[in-house]
This record gives sequence, structure tokens and C-alpha cells, in this order.
Amino acid sequence: MPHPHRRAALGPTIALLLAVGAAQAQTTPAGAASASAPASASTVAADPVDLQDIRNFSRVYELVRQAYVEKVDNKTLMKAAITGMLAGLDPHSEYLDKEGLQQLSEDTSGQYSGLGIEVLQVDGGLRIVSPIDDTPAARAGIKPGDSIVKINGRLVDPQNVNEMFQQLRGKPGSKITLTIMHEGSDKLVDLPLVRELISVSSVKVRELEPGYAYIRISQFQDDTTADLQKKLGELIAKDGPQKGAVLDLRNNPGGLLTAAVGVSDDFLDSGVIVTTRGRLADANMSFSAHPGDQLDGAPMIVLTNHGTASAAEIVSGALKDNHRALTMGQRSFGKGVVQTVLPLDADHAVKITTARYYTPNGTSIQAEGIKPDIALAELSVSQADSPPVLISSEADLPNHLANEKATPAADINNDGSAADAKLATSDYALAQALNVLKGMALRQPMAAPH
Repeated sequence: MPHPHRRAALGPTIALLLAVGAAQAQTTPAGAASASAPASASTVAADPVDLQDIRNFSRVYELVRQAYVEKVDNKTLMKAAITGMLAGLDPHSEYLDKEGLQQLSEDTSGQYSGLGIEVLQVDGGLRIVSPIDDTPAARAGIKPGDSIVKINGRLVDPQNVNEMFQQLRGKPGSKITLTIMHEGSDKLVDLPLVRELISVSSVKVRELEPGYAYIRISQFQDDTTADLQKKLGELIAKDGPQKGAVLDLRNNPGGLLTAAVGVSDDFLDSGVIVTTRGRLADANMSFSAHPGDQLDGAPMIVLTNHGTASAAEIVSGALKDNHRALTMGQRSFGKGVVQTVLPLDADHAVKITTARYYTPNGTSIQAEGIKPDIALAELSVSQADSPPVLISSEADLPNHLANEKATPAADINNDGSAADAKLATSDYALAQALNVLKGMALRQPMAAPH
């Protein structure tokens, strides 16, 4: 799964609580700092290990050592056994060695060397959840839902997916060729790519037009909340209070639970943001908002699609259930479980699913996703050709009476439709979100400047 993760004060048992994204990605984060919890005596007594199962495991182990076509050392076999046990639980639990822990740390800081894609193992293959903005994968045209069929000409091996994941990373400047099958196509496409040092700035803020902010969050990493506060604060200081804002979480694969809580809190004055529930006491948590809405209650639209996952769904659900924003677009991915990193020693840990998370209304989105308030298909539009119009208004008629209050330099033909058409042809969903946002803003008085 995708993964930026952040440390949180979670008690002595749970070292690191992660609402990691919907992909086993070429990105993963952060180290862990506490001991794993032993099973209680009552749990062991209620479900003792069957001796026959132990015998079967031992026999299989010896058969592999003796009869497998190539010699396999004990260390490799034990690692494979642990990896297989965790992989059999769910798509998000995994065994982390020193390199895996390093990847976690890289993702927390938002820096690593690779291609910039979030990848999930599906039916033994590698499925793209989303490319990260402004990375080699995004520039090459890789889209959510695409499948990686080959890496450097070698078919993806469902028995050795972890090795395949490792190949996606490498030194900056090193080359790799991915054979991709785009979603909805039956043709294979070879994409030669060059790995880069990916420094992911997860927040971008700008005005779509005067008074309407556009906030793009590509993933939830360690500095996302602070970055959002800084950049949105600078926009408001420069251009004044906003009439409304679009929060774009499309193709956001998730990341740190704490970052998702922080971003939600930035737009809420009160109310529950998210709750988590698991078997361990430390996994049962509730996060609530504090006074202080950066937009002072100005209306919001949250854009989602099938690549909106995990931590991004926490934010979508929090703003939707608290009636702070309308969600618009497509149903989200539906990754509603939380992972915790539990250390084994200094260089090894397990990332294991320890809780489900629930939106403020108590809804679990696991395997169902968040249904948008306003559904939008994944469409693109093009501007229709039209012949020149000689007379388009009263002002074009001969001997028309002038408007006595008209501004001399005013262009009456500039009604905003040209800019609207330009946005619609480049990003149809965003153009629709802006139109809805304007309608919402008309019903709400402008916030007074501070």
C-alpha cells in the first residue's frame, strides 16, 4: 500500500499507526519504536496450535530443502515463510527488513529514489493505484488502474512480488522499462523511464479565479498539515478571504493517519474526525476537531475518484459527515483499515492491520468506498467549432444607445465563459466543481477580513 506514515502517541503497544494508502507501493514509510504485544494467555488457550499443522509445516520445510530444484538456505526459507504468512492475511500486512524500514522512512519525509507510483498487488499482478504528481510515472502517462505486466522485459512473478517492488526503486538516473497494459486496453505498451530523486511536495495551493481557492493534496506525509497551513495562509494573506475552495483528493493514495486528521482539523471547528477500532486497546482511538477553520466556513467541494484511498478517504468522510463540504466525482477506493508497524529488532518489523477506521457517522468504508454527494463520470470535453457571429449583443447594432455608466475600457464580451471553457477542456471535473462552488458561495455572505 502507499504509504507515508507518521509517528503518533499511541501507547506502549502500538508503535506507529498508519492509514496507509491503497497500494503496496513503491513508496512506504517510517521506522517503529516499541515492542509488539504478546498474545494473552486466554487467547492462546482458546485457540491452541494444532500439532498436526506444526508437523505439516516441518515436513514441507524439509521437502523444500531436500527436493527443490535449487538449494535454498534456511534464512531465505524462514523469511519466505514469514512473508507468506503475512501476505495471506490481507493485501496490506507485510514483513519489513532493513530496506523496507528505510523505504518507510523515506516516504515519511517525502523523498526517495524511484518512479513515483503507488502499486497494489492484485491477483498476483501489480496494479497502479495512482502516479504521484510531477514524477517520471505521471509524465509517462501512467494512469490509475493500469497494470504492470513486465519489468525490464521480465514478467511480473506473483510468487516474488516483493522483489518486483524493489526493482521499481533504484539510484537516480538509472533506467528501467515497464511494460504497461492501460486499463480498458488489451495492448502492451513499453515505457522506458529514468528513476529520479522524488521530492514530493504534497500540497499545492492557488486561485482558480479571484476568490476561489484550489487545494491539491497528492498524499499525506509528515509535513502535509504544516505545508497546507502555510500555503493556504499565504494565499489568504495575499488575495484576501476566499469565497470557497476546491480540495482535490483525486488519485491520492493515502498516507499518515495523523496528517489526515490534521488536514481535516484545518477546515473544521468541532466534531469527530475519525475513530479506529481493533482488538488491542491502543488501537481504539477517536480524533476530534479543534476550533479554527482556515477558510472561516467558506463552502468547500472535495473532488474524489477511484484512486482516492485510505487517509484521503478519512478527510473526505470527515468533511462530508460533518456537513463541511460536498463530495463530488467518483466513489473512492474503499481502503478502511489501519496498519501498525511493530518492531521485531533494530532491523526488522511487521506492518500488520490492527484496526478498522470509521467516519464520524460510524460508517466503515472498507471495500465500499465513499459515495460522492454529486456523481461525475470520468469525462473529457472539447470546445465545439462555431462560425463567427456578426451580432452577439445590442452593442453590435448600428446607432445603439450607449450605457451611460459603462467603464470606457470595459470589454463587454469578456463574460468569463472563455476561461470556463478553457478549464473545462483541461479538467472537466474541476470546472464542474468550481461551478457548484460558485452556487454555494452565492448563498453565503463573504467572510469578514481579520
